[in-house]
Amino acid sequence: MLKGFANIFKVKDLTRKLWITFLLLLVFRFGKHIPVPGVNSDAIIEYMQAQTQGTLLSLYDMFTGGAFSRVTIFALGIMPYITSSIIVQLLVYVIPEFKRLHDEGERGNKVLTQYTRYGTILICIMQSLAYAKWISGLNLGGVQIVTINPVLFMFVAVLTFTAGTVLLMWVGETITEIGIGNGISLIILIGIVARLIPSIIEIQATGGIGFAKILLLIFIVLLVTVAAIMLTLGARKIPIMYPKRIQGRRVVQGAKNYLPLRVNSASVIPIIFAQSVMMIPTSLAAIVKHEGFRGFVNTYFAWDKPLYIIIFFFLVIGFTFFYTAITFNPDEISDNLKKYGAVIQNKRPGKKTAAFLHTILSRVTFIGAMMLAIIAILPTIITALFHIPAGLSMLFGGTSLLIMVGVVLDTIQQIEGQLIMRHYDGFSKRRIKSRHM
Repeated sequence: MLKGFANIFKVKDLTRKLWITFLLLLVFRFGKHIPVPGVNSDAIIEYMQAQTQGTLLSLYDMFTGGAFSRVTIFALGIMPYITSSIIVQLLVYVIPEFKRLHDEGERGNKVLTQYTRYGTILICIMQSLAYAKWISGLNLGGVQIVTINPVLFMFVAVLTFTAGTVLLMWVGETITEIGIGNGISLIILIGIVARLIPSIIEIQATGGIGFAKILLLIFIVLLVTVAAIMLTLGARKIPIMYPKRIQGRRVVQGAKNYLPLRVNSASVIPIIFAQSVMMIPTSLAAIVKHEGFRGFVNTYFAWDKPLYIIIFFFLVIGFTFFYTAITFNPDEISDNLKKYGAVIQNKRPGKKTAAFLHTILSRVTFIGAMMLAIIAILPTIITALFHIPAGLSMLFGGTSLLIMVGVVLDTIQQIEGQLIMRHYDGFSKRRIKSRHM
């Protein structure tokens, strides 16, 4: 592995890509400390961190590297772009025009990317208005939060938050294009890692959790990380046979290939969807002025309550099946195999092949959905067992852990690919690839 790292600096092009990536990510880290004009940042930071503790906003704040609770220019982070990307991706399977653009290849994908960018700006404006209005209405014991005219502040805040997200969108796309790794994912990864050290300091400031619990926590984290890696790389490989074909005057022998059905085709999207749904009761409680309803929500729908955990668990499973169903169509795969003359061993082309793929996909998705749901509820379990801050427990389970594992593995794969392409050894003798299940 050490030799693999040393080989990185022997390839000038790869070294240049790494420096570009590093410098662009520094832009994100510097922007986290630039407050929005017109906000008393010293007065609001402590309040915001207390309000986001143990809620979905805590997860959002973690993705932004703490910029959300600090009300800085990157307060919205890159999440509006991700939300817009998910919406456009879903619309591909709903709107025929989007489907046609998707099938056109590179040209169509460029148009869809433009739609994603326009959607990002629209989402930013809506979220900025809501966020700025909420900040303007805060009353912290007579302390003035907004130090300029409220109408002017709304305009400045919307413009600043939107511009910050657009800048991050450019940073992410530039890293993907001329740097190394997926830029958007790396921005989220840096945001998550940036919250790790403050969370550890917070534990030590409150007296720590004891040496025995630290060892047990480390063991659980290692175990869950291994499970997350298996979930990310796991795939059921279906053998496919291609027939003989004639090229000019030559007869090319048939080849054997594999169709990988990933254990977790939906990545972290089911967890994000489930968390959004579970925020609905809390959001309604903030709007509906009824003490009985608010009491019911606070009693049963707090993120550490048994009812919340059970509903959240089954929502993750349901959304995993839903998202996999709309992104992987066994009938379409069967038609494509038939078009190219490829067949699955011992399965007739057409409906028999589609039925076989559907059966295998359902079984594989069930395993992936169960593992994903267990990892999703881990932050709550870790907080209850070790009495550590919710912000730290989220770093060792749920969305954050899967993102960290996925991004690190993807970046390592890209670096290894660059090294092997230039006849250097990678980080290990065996390349990282999907595990056969």
